[in-house]
Amino acid sequence: MNTPPVIPRAHPYAVGILGGMGPAAGADFVRLFVDACTELMQATGAPVTDQAYPEHWLAQVPVPDRSQALRQTTDLRSRPLVAMRQVAARLSALGVRSVAIACNTAHAWHASLQAGFADLEVIAGVREVARQLPRQGVREAGLLATEGTYSSGIYQAALEAAGIRCHVPQPAEQQVLMDGIYRGVKAGDLDLARRNFSSVARALAERHALATLIMGCTEIPLALNGAPLEGLQLIDPARAAARVLALRAYGVEEPQAIWPPPESPRCYRQ
Repeated sequence: MNTPPVIPRAHPYAVGILGGMGPAAGADFVRLFVDACTELMQATGAPVTDQAYPEHWLAQVPVPDRSQALRQTTDLRSRPLVAMRQVAARLSALGVRSVAIACNTAHAWHASLQAGFADLEVIAGVREVARQLPRQGVREAGLLATEGTYSSGIYQAALEAAGIRCHVPQPAEQQVLMDGIYRGVKAGDLDLARRNFSSVARALAERHALATLIMGCTEIPLALNGAPLEGLQLIDPARAAARVLALRAYGVEEPQAIWPPPESPRCYRQ
């Protein structure tokens, strides 16, 4: 009989969330983090009380558009990094030990952001997804993301290093995704976003006989979760990062003891 893991810290560390990219995704990340903390306490047998949740700070600030910045070749390219460094410094001054970035595209600057803080861990959300999928038996996955995330190659590189083949939508389909993100989620039209995301998801899955799709933009799950996509496993990197942030707060080292990997998915067929 397996012994449930024990929370080693009676008083969790303070943690932070770098949000504002966009605001709805940052707010939803807080929900994912609280859910992860609840699941962790339940798995360890710890009492779930208001006082048992970690101190956590959401920095909801206007970071310059990441996809636009990645198209630049001048100093404008680093504007999101400058903004994120300023926010990370504020969180560090509040006593935060670990911070998650509530934006996939912003991970293009992850290494540069982490290099500026010796005493603050910046969780690598993209890398966490690449670590998670092999444990689920995934060998191929489709990527739904922003133009900036595709052009940066951050997911393609991380997945290839983990032995996973990454499939991306065709250029026209990528524009459909961008339309769903900007004219859909960011503008408050979730119906438009859901139609756009679902159509690209189905096309990508059918083209490559995929069973797993990565929702590689924090705004995609806001509209795509709950869409009629039976037979597809939708991976939410924000949920993966929120779980890691919860683990860091409580000092737990074994995520599989809290969240066992699900069964390997089957190929999608319409």
